[in-house]
Amino acid sequence: MIAFVTDELPRPGAAGHLALNHAIIDWLKQEGFAVTILLTGSRLAWPVQRYTETRVLGPHITRLGPYLGALSPVTALSITLRALLRRLPPPLAARLRRARHNADAVLGSFPSPSDLRWCARAIERLQPRAVLIDTVFRAPLLAEPELSGVNSLVITHDVFHRRAQALSAAGYHVLPENFSRIREATLLGRARSIAAIQPEEAEELLAMCPARNIFTAPMPALPCPRPPDVERIPGRLIFVGSDSLPNLDGLRWFFSEIWPPLLSEGLTLDLVGDCGPALTRLPRGVKAWGRVPSLAPLLHRASLAISPLRAGSGLKIKLLDYARHGLYTIATPPSLQGFYLDADSPFIMAGSANMFVQAVLRHAASPPQPGAALSYVSLHYGVKTSFAGLRAALTPGPAPEAQDDLRSLKL
Repeated sequence: MIAFVTDELPRPGAAGHLALNHAIIDWLKQEGFAVTILLTGSRLAWPVQRYTETRVLGPHITRLGPYLGALSPVTALSITLRALLRRLPPPLAARLRRARHNADAVLGSFPSPSDLRWCARAIERLQPRAVLIDTVFRAPLLAEPELSGVNSLVITHDVFHRRAQALSAAGYHVLPENFSRIREATLLGRARSIAAIQPEEAEELLAMCPARNIFTAPMPALPCPRPPDVERIPGRLIFVGSDSLPNLDGLRWFFSEIWPPLLSEGLTLDLVGDCGPALTRLPRGVKAWGRVPSLAPLLHRASLAISPLRAGSGLKIKLLDYARHGLYTIATPPSLQGFYLDADSPFIMAGSANMFVQAVLRHAASPPQPGAALSYVSLHYGVKTSFAGLRAALTPGPAPEAQDDLRSLKL
């Protein structure tokens, strides 16, 4: 049995970290493991939520047949208020979140001491083969005495002190404040193994925690080729993203510096996800779709994807979604951090606004054929390749040597 410690139920088609968590849990089940999610906090969609995919336990929830429910009226009220906040117009919701936290971005929050104690006691009862911990923000659990000697693994999703530095340098107020490299290394260093989402961050994590087993576990991407009866629309661009600060910052820069000359050439842009509604005014030629049941119809009709991010870290999973649907992406250098880049990569780097404009104009009318993009994800991001390090970390016996694992990474 595997215990998976997180603060939000994993699900596909949502934020990248939730999609990766869902993919890992699915893979664990296919490998024959029973999985129990230990849910810190109370981040349900509603006070009562149907969820039957995986066994879930938590200090603030209870099981009601096929439903999870809030354990107390206070928890139910907190969940309801968050749910109502999500239903407000995104710009208003964003202002309320900023006012509540007095910050532009919240990278994550640490569980309360009582939640950590509850999780530690649950792990002692469950006696799992391994404990998988979702991000550095749940890593304080590893200081609990019940975790001593347990095969523990942190799924980092990001090197958060680097993201904090990038956003702070761009002038944003970020929480937790003063989240330093030393603090992150101290928290991660208690784990037996650390999973990075991409090779560059694996190298950084190895420098931070040289005695740990470090490996990569990126999001797997299965090819989804365009049906023969679906035609791409020349000049149609697409961007998929949440209302996170890096996405909104990049789009504002794109609309200010890049979009005017593209609009004059007749191009259009689809914004999919919460990023569109979160921007109060969209320029002409841009359509906000919000959340959609399936990305495939929109991605298969687009001619190019864009990724104009100016800050961020981790791995931009949306670029893998574009590639597995056969799309090439015009992308800034920060967008491409951690990807395998070679002559066959489905990414076209644009380091300035002018380069971005020229790259879009050069490829939008006659987009590259999808074959190379589909081959790229099959080669580098198949399930077996993505989770090879995770499989080794779950194997009984001494932890693999981190240095041996990193020699095999293609940087």
